[in-house]
Amino acid sequence: MSGGHSEYVPSSGMGKWLDSRLPLPRMVYDSFIAYPVPRNLNGWYTFGAILMVMLIVMILTGVTLAMNYAASTQLAFDSVEHIERNVNYGWLIRSVHSNGASMFFIAVYIHMFRGMYYGSYKEPREVLWILGVLIFLLMMATAFMGYVLPWGQMSFWGATVITGFFSAIPLVGPGIQEWLLGGFAVDNATLNRFFSLHYLLPFMILGVVILHVWALHVTGQTNPTGVEVKNMKKETVPFTPFATIKDALAIVIFMIVFAWFIFYLPDFLGHPDNYIKADALKTPAHIVPEWYFLPFYAILRAVTFNIGIPFTDIVLIDSKLGGVIAMFGSIAILFVLPWLDTSKVRSGNYRPMFKFFFWVFAVVCVILGWLGSRPAEGSGFSGMLLEGDFSHNYVAFSQIFTAYYFAHFIVILPFLGWYEKPSKVPPSIADAVLDDNAKPGRASSAQPAE
Repeated sequence: MSGGHSEYVPSSGMGKWLDSRLPLPRMVYDSFIAYPVPRNLNGWYTFGAILMVMLIVMILTGVTLAMNYAASTQLAFDSVEHIERNVNYGWLIRSVHSNGASMFFIAVYIHMFRGMYYGSYKEPREVLWILGVLIFLLMMATAFMGYVLPWGQMSFWGATVITGFFSAIPLVGPGIQEWLLGGFAVDNATLNRFFSLHYLLPFMILGVVILHVWALHVTGQTNPTGVEVKNMKKETVPFTPFATIKDALAIVIFMIVFAWFIFYLPDFLGHPDNYIKADALKTPAHIVPEWYFLPFYAILRAVTFNIGIPFTDIVLIDSKLGGVIAMFGSIAILFVLPWLDTSKVRSGNYRPMFKFFFWVFAVVCVILGWLGSRPAEGSGFSGMLLEGDFSHNYVAFSQIFTAYYFAHFIVILPFLGWYEKPSKVPPSIADAVLDDNAKPGRASSAQPAE
């Protein structure tokens, strides 16, 4: 789908001169104008373009904010107030950047779940998926470090708690923690490091995004049927204007929602404690990360037990290290998803059992997010069974849903691939598009239009 001779023809003498030396216009034309996309793409495929726009917005506003920010524990909090109150349109730039992080994660979560549902990670797109997960991981690191920069109470204590977990890693953990902190506690050196990395990582994300788009153009775009393109003329349309108009409409709708938060609820997605200057002597009642980290935070706190050799006092993995392994494992398992799903059918539209378990998994992720926002109360799953206390036992429910999270990838997906009986898949994209009766489970009888 990505191959074929370029149809770009320079329209001027200057264009011909440049095309023979640096064919940048040809690359843009082939990648964003004439590039063929499946004719049956739906609205869920517009979030890639939305994410590209959001990345540009975040980089531009971030660079502007950095011009007025002071990476010092004595000045950071006041410099943020200065940006909001004294810098021309500083309130707008800061609101766009802070709320943009949340909107960025909303779009990326939808983008990832769309990829899971339609099997966009399956052969030959494994590298495309891995690059996407790498972007997600870099986004998480960037967002965490950016959350520390306002130097409010939640910024300070969030950094203290999260960096403290690195010390649980055997041998190298204390060294990693000390390098991140620039010392033995969260202080001025920590803020400087986080500011530098928060400024650098978005450009690394941009580089990986370019590789991600390149890999997409090599393997070709997937589509809701999961059927590969067989006839370029009948089953694809040029990216421009067909896909660009659809992307533009989605971007406008997304930006309207984004603007609503910026102008009417600028602080809704933040934590009130972060508007209090950081104080190492006053610990907040309940330390929580930003909402987009909450599912992973719940997984981190779900491990409250030690793992050791049975009938001995030897501990192999204590609860702190176990929580760190579980949290990073919940992200690492996404890298190997292409090999865990053993089904030959790509799209969830034709996998009835998979569709059910997919939505169960989505609900589990939402519940984990809610549990991550709750206090770490309760005695765990075993204690809940022994004591019969089912109220406010957030730790026990975190353990239950964490177990299901990993079971979805390790048990359910391989099992479905072996035993699920999928519905009949249309023989081609053209059949699925042109036959009004072509639905999951019903074979198409229409012939592609000539």
